[in-house]
Amino acid sequence: MTPLDTRALRNAFGSFMTGVTVVTSYDKDGQPIGFTANSFTSVSLDPPMVLVCLANTSQNYDALVSADGFAVNILAETQTDVSNTFARPVEDRFATVNWQKGPEGSPVIAGVSAWFDCTMHKTVEAGDHVILIGRVAAFEDTTKPGLGYVRGAYVTPSMTADALAQNCDLVVSALIERDGEVLLVDDSSGCLALPETTVIDEGTTAAVQKLIDATGLNAQPGFIYSVFEDVIRKRQHISFLCKAGAGMPKKGVFVPLTSAALDDVSDPAILTMLERLAQEAAIGSFGIYYGTQNSGEVRPFA
Repeated sequence: MTPLDTRALRNAFGSFMTGVTVVTSYDKDGQPIGFTANSFTSVSLDPPMVLVCLANTSQNYDALVSADGFAVNILAETQTDVSNTFARPVEDRFATVNWQKGPEGSPVIAGVSAWFDCTMHKTVEAGDHVILIGRVAAFEDTTKPGLGYVRGAYVTPSMTADALAQNCDLVVSALIERDGEVLLVDDSSGCLALPETTVIDEGTTAAVQKLIDATGLNAQPGFIYSVFEDVIRKRQHISFLCKAGAGMPKKGVFVPLTSAALDDVSDPAILTMLERLAQEAAIGSFGIYYGTQNSGEVRPFA
């Protein structure tokens, strides 16, 4: 097996809220099978492993417990139709989606936030479910925001942010990260700050995308990383964590997430956010901050 980029894999594990996934494989006749699940979990980085849970009553039970492997497709926020297709009894679930074989052979769906193509490591009986543990043979993650499902309804980062924007002044910032560094811009006073803007009419996701476009980087609005009320300036601040691809920014510079490099960050609340990002990125486990610019709590992704 070709060695995987451990740093990139850790980022991929940590960069997506546990949300809606489609698990795919093949039956004994070589036909693609799949089901919608929200119990995907990373297990280990060395060796790289993930697990998913499958109900014993599933029509895919026999095929999956005897399969050589499976893929986990983390759906993007625009793929509610894909989720619905694989959650319902449809004769050919793959007829309406674009997919191809992954490097290890399992079906990989196009346009997802991320996918992990795995060999089967072990199956474990657990009450009315079976746990499928896969060893990651190949993976790919993108900057596309993921799709969530809470209390019977789909949720997306843009929906959450737009709801928070009702009846209040809202500022959004782009926390653009790449390889352990974050993009900072001049705040016009000689200090460093995150790219930020006040949301007027375009909506939060569009506002963040404008910030990204101004940098010239290949990135997309990611998930909400911090939500806090600035009680002094009487406004709500939402920061989106966005992963950037290769290339030089037209605006701003990438700065390492170290204490010395962040000395010139002017806003104490933003500095605290960046220090938290450095700590969480080191272990590949992320949370969302809720509170004010002075105090609050970090809630891990469920």
